[in-house]
Amino acid sequence: MDCKRFFEQIKGKRIAMCGIGVSNTPLILDFLSKGAKVYACDRRSRELIGETAEKLEAAGARLRLGEDYLDNLEVDIIFRTPGMNFNLPELEAARKKGIAVTSEMEVFFDLCPATVFAVTGSDGKTTTTTLIAKMLEAEGKRVFVGGNIGTPLLPEIENITAEDFVVAELSSFQLISMRKSPDVAVVTNVAPNHLDVHKDMDEYVEAKKNVILHQNAFSRTVLNRDNEITEGFRQFVRGQSLGFSMERQLHNGAWLDDEGYLHMAYRGIDVPIMHKSEITILGDHNVANYLTAIAAVWGYVGVDTIKKVAKEFGGVEHRIEFVREVKGVKYYNDSIASSPTRTIAGLKAFDRKVHLIAGGYDKHIPFEPMVPFVLEKVEKLYLCGHTADKIETAVRASRDYNGNPEIIRVENIAQAVEMAYNTAKPGDIVTLSPACASFDAYPNFAARGNHFKELVNGLENN
Repeated sequence: MDCKRFFEQIKGKRIAMCGIGVSNTPLILDFLSKGAKVYACDRRSRELIGETAEKLEAAGARLRLGEDYLDNLEVDIIFRTPGMNFNLPELEAARKKGIAVTSEMEVFFDLCPATVFAVTGSDGKTTTTTLIAKMLEAEGKRVFVGGNIGTPLLPEIENITAEDFVVAELSSFQLISMRKSPDVAVVTNVAPNHLDVHKDMDEYVEAKKNVILHQNAFSRTVLNRDNEITEGFRQFVRGQSLGFSMERQLHNGAWLDDEGYLHMAYRGIDVPIMHKSEITILGDHNVANYLTAIAAVWGYVGVDTIKKVAKEFGGVEHRIEFVREVKGVKYYNDSIASSPTRTIAGLKAFDRKVHLIAGGYDKHIPFEPMVPFVLEKVEKLYLCGHTADKIETAVRASRDYNGNPEIIRVENIAQAVEMAYNTAKPGDIVTLSPACASFDAYPNFAARGNHFKELVNGLENN
């Protein structure tokens, strides 16, 4: 179906947009302009939504707010927000009544005429998505970026042509109901995550797998060859199968050699590209992100373009982001680290022990795998939030724990920053890398990271 026909079909249709946030607000306004009758639905109160509620009402949207916002929706189509559980009882009930339940990305994939790259994984999605987009842009291509990053893509559909490129970051929540896959599918890795929402690890893995299950013979799939779960996805690849590896040489994909050089092997030819020291952003996990992006864009962009991006790209906000040096102490914002595996990657990026601020909302992910890296890389461990007890228990239970790092319980991030400021010495590093989601204290990881940066930027440097 083309987008013109789609928008003709939704004229006069009753459409419920569930979640009044970054992704759905532009969508609500767009659908109203196309003649749809839109219900803007959200669990929050009008006071919490603020000016956006007035803006949507003024445009013609009907608001359904409060705890029962999903009950007895008499509509033709429900658009669920990306973070909404596909298996909610209210959505199940709607499907049984014959109401179509979909999402922005499902409709976008059905309508998009461009070449689509889609990136999913437990860690590294946003940086890899950004790298792919920047490499394509640097090669002179017109690129639209969206999904779980940036702005919604569906409101842009009428501006996108077959000559354009789309790079979408997709979460497990978006993928769980997808029945169309991209031209180039990328899976960075799969590790336990979001187990507070998914019924079990199997459901989470199956959701990730959806990014490749509906590809055809003319597609490309890029998989992490160092990850057991993604390695298992290879049997489902229907098109060109490429990989990336930090640990071994590949004959079809991007790999890192023992001397630190990144290579791309493709159709019998191995091309050395650059040394990892040429990559501006910190950490071996970012070397892996570059390998992933290289395999994805190979043939679409040249080696010189890849090297140019590596030298110029300074990283994505909230990902081991250097904030400021105060009294010889460097402060880093790694608020994106909402799981233990992300915090491990963040700790490994530094060549010395750090003061680590951790803790937050409980996603029911075990912290034991993180403990060896905490013991090796952390000098002082500041813990706050709902998971502080769990993290402290995991560290103290280790047979290798001998009192180091020192564990300091704090009320919140502000107190952690204040204590680190008073105890860290010149040459030390303080990093916010929580290993947990932010929802016990902040609406999202970005708000948490921005608050941390405000606190650090407010420190006296004399």
